[in-house]
Amino acid sequence: MKFDAIDRKLLTLLQEDCKRTTKEYANQLNLSVTAIYERIKRLEKSAVITRYVALVDKKKVDKAFVVLCHVKLTQHYKEYVLQFEREVLQLHEVVECYHTSGDYDYILKIHVGDMEAYRDFMVTKLTALNHIGSTQSSFVINEVKHTTRIPV
Repeated sequence: MKFDAIDRKLLTLLQEDCKRTTKEYANQLNLSVTAIYERIKRLEKSAVITRYVALVDKKKVDKAFVVLCHVKLTQHYKEYVLQFEREVLQLHEVVECYHTSGDYDYILKIHVGDMEAYRDFMVTKLTALNHIGSTQSSFVINEVKHTTRIPV
């Protein structure tokens, strides 16, 4: 899908605050409310915009302990990979999971309350999954940059 300059500006504005009214976007972009509405609907229909979400302050919901966990599978058989991916989708502590190249097969981003909660997660959930060969955990000391915005 091709984007013009207005689409790009609109996508940037929506990523900054999608709770504004179409009238507010129209005023900022010097377009009619109808034009903005139609552009947003086109972006949604073409799946450029996939969903709208509320961003939650992890400290206020007691999930500020962030861990990046590297996971290596015992073997790279297709069924092991697919089973691991199905199982990790069920772990609500895992907020992101990436199949990667390099020394480890996956990188998981995990949110829990504290070190004790992470240990419990590792012992009772993650290492209970089949075909995990090894893990290596890194604990976030300080979040320097975090954004959900995709540059367009």
